[in-house]
Amino acid sequence: MEEPLIPVVPMSHTAHIRSHRKPRPRSSSALAMRAGVAGGVLSTLAVAGAAGSANAAEPVTQTIELPTLTSDMTAQVAESAEVTQQAAADYQLRAERDAAAAKAAKQAKADLADAKKKAEAKQKAEDARKAAAERANRSSERTTLTSTSADSDVPAPASGSVGTVVNFLKAQLGDAYVMGASGPDAWDCSSLVQAAYKQVGVDLPRVSQDQSVAGTPVSLSNVQVGDILYWGGAGSAYHVGVYIGGGQYLDAANPSKGVVIQDLSGYPASGAVRVL
Repeated sequence: MEEPLIPVVPMSHTAHIRSHRKPRPRSSSALAMRAGVAGGVLSTLAVAGAAGSANAAEPVTQTIELPTLTSDMTAQVAESAEVTQQAAADYQLRAERDAAAAKAAKQAKADLADAKKKAEAKQKAEDARKAAAERANRSSERTTLTSTSADSDVPAPASGSVGTVVNFLKAQLGDAYVMGASGPDAWDCSSLVQAAYKQVGVDLPRVSQDQSVAGTPVSLSNVQVGDILYWGGAGSAYHVGVYIGGGQYLDAANPSKGVVIQDLSGYPASGAVRVL
């Protein structure tokens, strides 16, 4: 019986030589340091592994929630933009309305002022026309009264404002003269003149001094029917009467004569004023 063959493995030429290094003795502090370093490395690896795990899980969460947040924010931004745009449109509309209202008010004010000016101008023209007509009428009345009574002692009746004054005075002929009396049957000079002009709406002062400056001064050479004659100075007159044409005047003369018609040639006046 043959014995089995044992394979032969070549060996290194130094395999039989034992290491010449001597094992170093390891202190307990070195071992502790190595253990600490190893522990720190493991801890670091553990923390890194945990962080890696957390970081690996986080994108999944963000990927799920991000579309929802983005959609809500987009809707909110769109809604805010729409509200802002509507507010801007409303503000512009109000501004346009306010501007239009202000323009309309300004135009209305200008139109009103223009209409007022036109109305005032029209009224002034109408007043001037009436005044001219009244002056022409009074001039005609005076001319008629003067020409009619030129050759008579008592003027003829007349119409209009001047005629009303003269006719009232004539109606008082024969009344008594009483200082301070005011009618109806007794007068002094100024109360008779005042009452006569009141018949046509002219309010004269009560006393002769004031009546002598109550109207427009006229010269005695231009005196007309209805003018007030006064004796004494203007503003200090002591007697008044009314010119009735034909060189005559009517007055409440004195207690002995009463209300009479007299000639200017016998008792010339100092001046005259015109109130009609």
